[in-house]
Amino acid sequence: MQDFKEIRVMDNFYQSSSFFPMPLTLIGTLDEKGEKTSFGAYSLIFPYYIAGKGFYAMVLECRNSSNTCKGLLRHGKCTINFLPYTKKGFANHVDMGFPGDTPEEKAKNLHYTPVDSLSQEQDPNGKYPKILKEALQVMECTWVKELDNAQDDKVQEEYDGPYHNFNGITSKFGAHFILKIDHIILKDKYQEALVNGCNRRNFCPLPTNWGYRDSKNFWCSDYKKPEAVGIPDRKIDLSSLRYAAERLNTDVKFTDEALATLVKVPRPFLKLVLNGCVSWANENNVKVITEKEMAIINDKRSKDKKK
Repeated sequence: MQDFKEIRVMDNFYQSSSFFPMPLTLIGTLDEKGEKTSFGAYSLIFPYYIAGKGFYAMVLECRNSSNTCKGLLRHGKCTINFLPYTKKGFANHVDMGFPGDTPEEKAKNLHYTPVDSLSQEQDPNGKYPKILKEALQVMECTWVKELDNAQDDKVQEEYDGPYHNFNGITSKFGAHFILKIDHIILKDKYQEALVNGCNRRNFCPLPTNWGYRDSKNFWCSDYKKPEAVGIPDRKIDLSSLRYAAERLNTDVKFTDEALATLVKVPRPFLKLVLNGCVSWANENNVKVITEKEMAIINDKRSKDKKK
């Protein structure tokens, strides 16, 4: 412990008591009339539901007096725009995060280009927040207001409680929003990288935001080329695969040749992969999965990923 010193944990500990890497985003929500999009700067936006829930979600933490909070309470829709880094762009990002500006004032100061979202293109008669043309990646989301019984939360001048635990108005000054992901869209180059394989030349150059520090500055780190380390080549022996397959609650059986195709699946994901195979078998009235069926399943998985 001689190289460490404890620091007091305070409000906004992620920037006042520690160094914490965060994304650089502008979040778009609809104004009071549901006609125009207001963009606010946020970095407290993280993955929430990543598997096994029937949908995928992000969690946003924000002030309950912000335009973003009001827009989500009223309309339940937002766009999360992940931005590239330039010094001029970051200065505008900081400006867009200044508390108290009205949506009209923010619109005048915005240096980026709002365009229609994928949701708007698919549903021309609906009302959806716009996205930013300059973004490298965008997530279009819907607030899951029923979680934590937050569906009755409304815009107010002050919130005196009772407060929710993790969704809706969560404190006198704060709010959390569980946001179901409707669409993820990326610039062509980076979508192709995810589908066909990433390398140092096509990896999405997202910067790291470090937040407000030393009572006078916002800090951000530019993107640098990543280094790749391969997955350890640790094969699971066939007896372990057979044991895992036999523990599944199913009548579907696997041949040894089928299980042999899974020897390089990392152990934490083995049950998930096996259950995926069983689901395919049930859908196709297959009772015994052989090497032939595994080839069909893997081909389907590859095609789904490309889609």
